[in-house]
Amino acid sequence: MKLLYSHRTRSADGQKIHIDALTSALAARGHDVVVAGPAAADALDAHDKRGVMGLLPAPVYEWAEFAYSARGYVRLAQLAAAQKPDILYERYNLHYFAGAWLARRLGAPLILEVNAPLAEERAAHGGLALEEFARRNEAAVWRAADMVLPVTNVLAEKIAAAGVPEEKIAVMQNGVDDQFLNGADPAPVRARYGLAGKLVLGFTGFARDWHGLDRAVRHLADAGRDDLHLMIIGDGPAVAGLETLAQALGVAERMTVTGVIQRDAVPAHAAAFDIALQPAVVDYASPLKLFEYMALGKPVLAPDASNIMEVLKDGENGLLFRGEGFGAALDMLIADEELRARLGAAARATIEREDYTWSGNARRIEAIMENLVGRKQ
Repeated sequence: MKLLYSHRTRSADGQKIHIDALTSALAARGHDVVVAGPAAADALDAHDKRGVMGLLPAPVYEWAEFAYSARGYVRLAQLAAAQKPDILYERYNLHYFAGAWLARRLGAPLILEVNAPLAEERAAHGGLALEEFARRNEAAVWRAADMVLPVTNVLAEKIAAAGVPEEKIAVMQNGVDDQFLNGADPAPVRARYGLAGKLVLGFTGFARDWHGLDRAVRHLADAGRDDLHLMIIGDGPAVAGLETLAQALGVAERMTVTGVIQRDAVPAHAAAFDIALQPAVVDYASPLKLFEYMALGKPVLAPDASNIMEVLKDGENGLLFRGEGFGAALDMLIADEELRARLGAAARATIEREDYTWSGNARRIEAIMENLVGRKQ
């Protein structure tokens, strides 16, 4: 089938990884995927308020986000006229109606991928002036789709509460690709960073304060083990504070921050972990790092949040902690090599059994597309 994939993402973080991985997996299954993203000249982005648009009063800015749908619609309509897609697939963005409008005009099925309840998210962080306007728009876009794909059951419940029938909701967790599944040799990375003989606690991604990595730094100081090392693959606004804390606690030499590395180098770096950390999680998210840790066969330490428990079972394929139990759970993993090996093997087996892969997601989406197109004919 020919698929018109619409999104408004300009970032180079996990959102881009998701978009690239999924569209590549769909193309690998023989589908013709036409990607419609924001033009380089577009100034309006909900996550980037620099420049002229960022000077607008907040209510005006939010109306401008909605108005941007018209520009997106024109671009999508032009592509649709040239490409004649069988189906539209859109990555949900707040106030963005382009896909819904075009699907209605063409009579084509619309699949809407939802990674976060953005009205709720932005309201919680003080990023909305017109909260009711945002919530109404969000619910309207969700209800306009023929099928909505939230990334967790927690998020699916929010979508159902907004009036989307359950039969139009299919949970689609994030996944991994072959570079994580095929294994990676950690020896060169461990040698490069002087990790020989170390027990490595690892984290990948854009480190923010809410991730709680300061607990891992403090654990280095409290554990009384010189062989314990924290490795952060990536960068982020929390890094400077973590480095300052490590220096103050006298453990700076036992923490490594790689900075941003190329995506294809991540598996070999994460393979150097002995224990993989997911210290905190947004309660509706499907963390990319979680599936990557699991695919590499790493024992994962994570909170017992509902969305995490959709994937991990405590003591079976991961170790989950509650409240302030991070340190005690981490001590358990540090002390028990056999437990680490068992949990890591079970985590990898879970990826394989549940097919938490981008190719698996593409296969599931293909089945949804075939059903929707068949119903429209």
